Amino acid sequence: MVDKNNLPKHIAIIMDGNGRWAKERGLPRTAGHREGTKSVKEIVRACGEFGIEVLTLFAFSSENWLRPKREINALMYYFNDALERQVEELAKNNVRFQSIGKREHFSQPLQKRIIKAEKRTEHNTGMRFILALDYGARQEIADAAMRFCEAVLRQETTPQELIDEDALRKYLYTKDIPDPDFLIRTSGEMRLSNFLLWQLSYAELYFVKKYWPDFKKKDLEEAIKEFQSRQRRFGKT
Repeated sequence: MVDKNNLPKHIAIIMDGNGRWAKERGLPRTAGHREGTKSVKEIVRACGEFGIEVLTLFAFSSENWLRPKREINALMYYFNDALERQVEELAKNNVRFQSIGKREHFSQPLQKRIIKAEKRTEHNTGMRFILALDYGARQEIADAAMRFCEAVLRQETTPQELIDEDALRKYLYTKDIPDPDFLIRTSGEMRLSNFLLWQLSYAELYFVKKYWPDFKKKDLEEAIKEFQSRQRRFGKT
């Protein structure tokens, strides 16, 4: 069992390998995404059981728009379907749902579904479940700098404050969310892929070879045990 006195407060996951999972089984990539939604549901529940305070899943990157239209349409369908089906379960389990990214690029129905899910759960006090949708870390930092400049023009702040990283942090998508202390990436790839570059500065990184559809509660438990075996020094001896 994991030590519940030494849990990561915020777990971020790059859910990678849906397409390869499907390809190895002679299935279309969309089948991998469909199967991946089952892992999402299981991992959200498991994090709630373990007592994780925040879970962020990288669901759709800004670069994912370059994928085939059929695959994008399937992903949009799964997002819509999951939000419609699961929001009441999240509410019942006191989970607060949020999204980060540039949601304005999605269809109006999907945007409304996201907003509805956020409002339905905004007063929940349990685990925070965050989906990164149309998200790119470089764009987030650029947007934060732009919003800071706009605040200077409105005379709400001064240019000198930019020297302080805490001042810029207030303009990030994650301004009210604690930084992740643990990142998990599935599928064996060992890179960040433009995900939470600012926020992951001091996170522990964990890479597992399993594809996302095969990543289950027991795999999350093993990952957390690995986190608990590490010494986090933050630059100290």
